Amino acid sequence: MKNTETDTETGTQRLSLDQLQRWEALKFGLFIHFGMSTFTGEELPSGTQPSTQYAPDRLDVDQWVCVARDAGMKYAVLTAKHVAGHCLWPTKLTDYHVGTSGHTADVVEAFVKACEKRGVLPGLYYCSWDNHHRFGSLTPSDYMRLYPDRKFDCVSQLREVYTTREYQDFQSAQLGELLTQYGKIAEVWIDIPGLLPRGCRNDLYRQIAQWQPEAVIMMNHGIGDGSDLRVHYAWPTDLVSIERFLPNSHTGHVKWREVEGRKYYLPGETCDPIGREWFFTEDDAPRSDEELLGMYLAAVSRGTNFLLDVGPDKHGLIHGKFIGALRRLRSNLDKLGL
Repeated sequence: MKNTETDTETGTQRLSLDQLQRWEALKFGLFIHFGMSTFTGEELPSGTQPSTQYAPDRLDVDQWVCVARDAGMKYAVLTAKHVAGHCLWPTKLTDYHVGTSGHTADVVEAFVKACEKRGVLPGLYYCSWDNHHRFGSLTPSDYMRLYPDRKFDCVSQLREVYTTREYQDFQSAQLGELLTQYGKIAEVWIDIPGLLPRGCRNDLYRQIAQWQPEAVIMMNHGIGDGSDLRVHYAWPTDLVSIERFLPNSHTGHVKWREVEGRKYYLPGETCDPIGREWFFTEDDAPRSDEELLGMYLAAVSRGTNFLLDVGPDKHGLIHGKFIGALRRLRSNLDKLGL
């Protein structure tokens, strides 16, 4: 369907067109990958590292949010828990969290407060792939260890991995902590949602909507240009993610979709790192000024928001090489009147 149908259609999605279009008007956000992976140097740690290995010595969450604000970003999404399973808040459901680590600050609390202070909307990311809290689950890491000669893809090989009901209850309870203890959250980002059965995703979506009724809920569709709506993997959702790609150059992002016989208005969000890695590594450099400008222009002109990832370093600071790249991007956008 053409996007002009927004003039006459309302759709059957949970949020109104007005609410979703206000989110779209934000256009530019900061993705913040920070946690145990920052200290292991691995995107997908084993989950066996001691909590004390997480140990930033100059943690400044307010700096992250100021960087976002100064770059013209209107919202930010923080990885509250990634694949390592280490939690950036003092959860009561496990001892694998900042409270038992090398730096005990509640990063989620500091992040939400900094966003409120600096006029940036806060979002929280939670990963369903957890290598520390398995509860009998078989994670993609387990599969790759058992079958090192086989290529694994989360979207196409879901039958090979699974989560148990105990883990699913754990995830729901942790999200309950995140979404009831820290105030208003603008976006809730669930990664690798296909590890949860459809019924579990349905229940989780409804529960998130009860905890944060005005938040947009992202069930990540995974790597791709957003052309395919992966209902078996990432439904229900309020948004369509476009990861490591740009929106389809021929169609742009198609916002009106039909899912199981109903029409939905589904905005898109393009996400990619400022360099090549989601988490900070010493040898990762920002992309060229021309590439970053092109990524922004393509994402926004093709009808999506642009969520640009910048990972803080082991000190707990956004590195100067990335701040410089963001400043130049802001300057180039200003020159274009954007």
